[in-house]
Amino acid sequence: MGRQEEIINERLRKINELKKAGINPYPNKYEVKNEAKELQEKYSSLKAEKYTKDKVKIAGRLMIARDLGKIAFGTLQDSTAKIQIVLQEKETPNKTCEFFKKYIDSGDFIGVEGTIFRTKRGELSVLVKDIVLLTKSILPLPEKWHGLQDEEERLRKRYLDILINPEVKEVFIRKSKFWNIMRSFLLAKGFLEVETPVLENSVGGAAAAPFKTHHNALDIDVYMRISMGELWQKKLMVASYGKTFEIGRQFRNEGMDAEHLQDYTQMEFYLAYANYEDGMKLVQELYKVLAKETFGTTKFERNGLKFDLSKKWDIIDYASEIKKQTKIDVFKTSKDEIESKLDELKLEYEKNLDKPRLIDILWKYCRRKLAGPAFLTGQLVEISPLAKRNPKDQRKVEQFQVILAGSEVGNGYSELNDPFDQEERFKEQQKMKDSGDQEAHTHDEEFIEALKYGMPPTCGFGVSERLFAFLEGKPIREAVIFPFMKPLNSPRSNEKKEAK
Repeated sequence: MGRQEEIINERLRKINELKKAGINPYPNKYEVKNEAKELQEKYSSLKAEKYTKDKVKIAGRLMIARDLGKIAFGTLQDSTAKIQIVLQEKETPNKTCEFFKKYIDSGDFIGVEGTIFRTKRGELSVLVKDIVLLTKSILPLPEKWHGLQDEEERLRKRYLDILINPEVKEVFIRKSKFWNIMRSFLLAKGFLEVETPVLENSVGGAAAAPFKTHHNALDIDVYMRISMGELWQKKLMVASYGKTFEIGRQFRNEGMDAEHLQDYTQMEFYLAYANYEDGMKLVQELYKVLAKETFGTTKFERNGLKFDLSKKWDIIDYASEIKKQTKIDVFKTSKDEIESKLDELKLEYEKNLDKPRLIDILWKYCRRKLAGPAFLTGQLVEISPLAKRNPKDQRKVEQFQVILAGSEVGNGYSELNDPFDQEERFKEQQKMKDSGDQEAHTHDEEFIEALKYGMPPTCGFGVSERLFAFLEGKPIREAVIFPFMKPLNSPRSNEKKEAK
């Protein structure tokens, strides 16, 4: 019998003993009156070896337990912080000491009543008078430095990762703050928060491969949305709402890497009577606020490149930057020339891709060298089917992308509100889709009809949780509290186990 199995059997034995003694190892309530962080702050000036008569009542998980005979120590962790508990002969009732030593293990949730004091070593502690078992743990917690070393296991058992690694817990506290700051910023600017459909009849609002599912009640196939209600929010502009935004989950059936996941949180806003230049001003302000209030700084270093969001943002032209770095003129080049350049640069691409997609792969290569903060502008019409054409150069659109340390972390444009131009672009996108391009846009007749009623000049912008992960300095999978994982019994998971 292994050590793990011995521990489990011993804890199961304790549970049976407790039940026989009429003690419920899983009671349904405990009246908590104090929290660890509150006590640490309140008694921060209490000197070593000082005892108080102040009574406290706290609950949490016992992370560490040490029995030294006449005295026993434990570290109690609640949702706010940790605090030490002490059971001392002549100070703690014998009945409480006996119960603790006989039935309580590290990992158990307990309720503690006692008084506050600071030990000789300066540790703020609760001198225990009474203990209540709130949840008996069966499986032992992994050790701080030896457990959960495998990345897949750590992400699969994220609850343990968060429990034993305070720095991981702080990531998701910051992430919650990040989205709340964004929401508050937009609300303060007069935007209305809306909710749009997650299930759609056709794929719209972005260039991405969708997830397909079946609607049983209507007996039709539908798609999980690939944008944060882009076409729906534009219909709200038709409906006379002037400022809307949505924060929610969207889904793209594509590859996984350090910057991409299949389901993730996205924000999109739409601002009537504004163009892409107005959007750039608002986004620049938003990013500075997000960085300063979430991370306490506007200066970052990522991918070996430094940037400061508080500085003036550069404006980079799409075609000019590609020509500068690769000598390719995107307006005069051929598909063969681009493929030749991609081969020369040792960049992977699919042979059946059309010219616009190949150009965009070339751009993403160029993007890696740009520190930013910068806005990329002047994208090609063929790549952005929903953006308004640039009146000074009809080959380009009024689009802007946020570039930070070689990555794109935000995308917006002057929304196309000409129904005739939009319909022609949809037709071109549909041809690309029919020829095998899964990311091409579907022809959406209902959206064209809405545009024919009239949509005011509008700027739209979207940013995903990639921005948070990027500023946090982590791959996006690490910045998702419960990333999607293959089931344990999947062939790939089993292969990994056998390889070990």
